[in-house]
Amino acid sequence: MNHVTTYIRQALHDIYPPGELRSLTKIICCDLLGQDAIDYYLGKDITLSANEQCDLESIVERLKKNEPIQYIQGETCFYGSMFRVAPGVLIPRPETEELVDLIVKEAATGTRLLDIGTGSGCIAISLAKHIPQAVVTAWDVSEEALAIAGENNRELKAGVHFEKMDVLSAEPVGDDQYDMIVSNPPYVTESEKNEMEPNVLDWEPRLALFVPDNDPLRFYRRIASLGRKMLRLHGRLYFEINRAYGEEVLQMLHEQGYEELRLIKDISGNDRIVTAKR
Repeated sequence: MNHVTTYIRQALHDIYPPGELRSLTKIICCDLLGQDAIDYYLGKDITLSANEQCDLESIVERLKKNEPIQYIQGETCFYGSMFRVAPGVLIPRPETEELVDLIVKEAATGTRLLDIGTGSGCIAISLAKHIPQAVVTAWDVSEEALAIAGENNRELKAGVHFEKMDVLSAEPVGDDQYDMIVSNPPYVTESEKNEMEPNVLDWEPRLALFVPDNDPLRFYRRIASLGRKMLRLHGRLYFEINRAYGEEVLQMLHEQGYEELRLIKDISGNDRIVTAKR
């Protein structure tokens, strides 16, 4: 075992479980310090310059404060592309890749699509890149999120049109009509905070995470209402949801007049995606 690996594991073993610590150690050595993966697995030592030693110490100190490794790296992989991430946006999750994959499989060429609450832009940009001739618009209320999404859009040459918009007060403009509206809105209830890991609770933006206990469907209800005006006839809604509220989301959509309701489980077997047709 090389001295860098030993240093990382000794510094962090009280904070991270063994499997996560092994993963973090490899990311630090290979992705952040540039060690060849084969050399890492062979346990070869790394010679660090003074600057690299400072970088290593800084990374370890940030991890001691539970900062997510993706923020330390400044990027993460989502649906085959690298996205810039920072504390102003949620770190994209594998479950959201499942949502994107479903839409890619079901969307027609030239689909007009609106992503509400875009964050890093990972959903909108991935759809723009993988659906032929898609026309994609994305909203977010956060200037910080829109700046990061804009960087990702330029870097990945996706051509998404971003707008600053608060969905809770937004109104349809003119006769703008979409074939699909997708959203992964805030859906964690305040009472679920005590179940969350510190690296999420202390670092990721609360604006993008939480809804009140007394109104957990706030965003879904509002987006469904907008969808009745902004979706073309037979247009579709796609939601990522809190696994605890699948049936409630379906019932709300039924009451709003939507048809062909589907509740789809994620790879872990949790209720995660709801789709509906106008």
